[in-house]
Amino acid sequence: MNIAEIVAAQRSYFGKGETLDLFFRRAALKKLRSAILAREAEINAALKADLNKSSSESYMCEIGMTLSELNYVLAHMGRWAKKHRVLSPLAQFHARSFTVHNPYGVVLIMSPWNYPFMLTLEPLIGAIAAGNCCVVKPSAYAPATSSVIRALIADCFPPEYVAVVEGGRRENQALLDQRFDYIFFTGGVSVGREVMRRASEHLTPVSLELGGKSPCIVDSTAKLDLAAKRIAFGKLLNCGQTCVAPDYLLIDRKVKDAFLGHLKKHIVSMIGGDALENDQYVRMVSRRHYDRVMGLIDPEKVVFGGKGNPETLHIQPTIMDGVTAQDAVMQEEIFGPVLPVIAYDSIDEAVEFVRSREHPLALYLFSEDKTTQERFLRSVPFGGGCLNDTIIHLATSRMGFGGVGQSGMGAYHGKKSFETFSHEKSVVSKSTWMDLPVRYMPYSDVKDRLLRLFLR
Repeated sequence: MNIAEIVAAQRSYFGKGETLDLFFRRAALKKLRSAILAREAEINAALKADLNKSSSESYMCEIGMTLSELNYVLAHMGRWAKKHRVLSPLAQFHARSFTVHNPYGVVLIMSPWNYPFMLTLEPLIGAIAAGNCCVVKPSAYAPATSSVIRALIADCFPPEYVAVVEGGRRENQALLDQRFDYIFFTGGVSVGREVMRRASEHLTPVSLELGGKSPCIVDSTAKLDLAAKRIAFGKLLNCGQTCVAPDYLLIDRKVKDAFLGHLKKHIVSMIGGDALENDQYVRMVSRRHYDRVMGLIDPEKVVFGGKGNPETLHIQPTIMDGVTAQDAVMQEEIFGPVLPVIAYDSIDEAVEFVRSREHPLALYLFSEDKTTQERFLRSVPFGGGCLNDTIIHLATSRMGFGGVGQSGMGAYHGKKSFETFSHEKSVVSKSTWMDLPVRYMPYSDVKDRLLRLFLR
């Protein structure tokens, strides 16, 4: 089937109402879980081929995260799908008010290459749990993982229910030519704008999970050694190719030198003396991406690392000190193992630096000062983040994950995924055994007094 035929077949299948049944949805998710478990070795091999991910990192950040989300959704979706009673206002006596979630219909999920398995399957779990049919478009930059996902989905579901479309820009454009009931996109800001523009032609609602330059702030009260260890973990996970990776470091000038000593120590402890010789070190996804990240490195400001291997597409963990807001590395999201360091003299300066830029997807603050913590939480816009850690705020199904402003719109994970892929209907069931006359014409002074009693 071509893309238009797939969408038409899914719209016809959705119209039959089979996906509305909660038992049907549960069975679909259980089948998906069994398929993931059966194909774990294939998934690992694909992630190794696409990004050189080790089996440990693949399970921690892709397969395990997906299974955790799937199991959480299976455990709670029954409660989410129920009618939820709400109080009726006195003016509507006698009535019963409630909300109920219904699936949108036929949805499109477009996923990126950096976590090609998890960022495809996690939104799909929410779409299935909510009762939708779905077209899945994996990234062409992770072809091995895309192929495994296609085979896995084909084993689980007929294409009129869930279908995978592989390919590049031509297929993306063909998909956006179709009318979907919801579009979920994860990727870069520029493509996100195009997705939103095309969706607007049909007034199709969208979720955009984008990115941006997520700051990491270390103040003078931070536990420097532990902060350095956790920042190194967050920056080097997937070799920096993470939408919520610490993009740049703002640090109190008084503790900068001591902190950098700790950071260098922990990088060596995790990756080795020369990352280019570590066969478990994740590589850049393509030569184009390798060249772009290498082009952001100013050799005169490198205090650690700075080298790459164009044959293997590996880049050493790199620290750049003395960076300014005007440097090339501060003009775009890095998406690689390069950490620019900017010193500040007061926390006011750090707050203003972040606030004066586009809202980041994540923010990480390392501080033992509760007042400073509250200030960042209350006055600095960002999608989500951590106090005294990095990355882990997204590793839970109990909180939503999403951006704000240019870093995205909408949220998912757990209940948020179910809500994202369904429409919440508000319904009033009015009794017929009585009918208060106050709302009907002709109006009178008595009715006015009653209205003022009810509506205030």
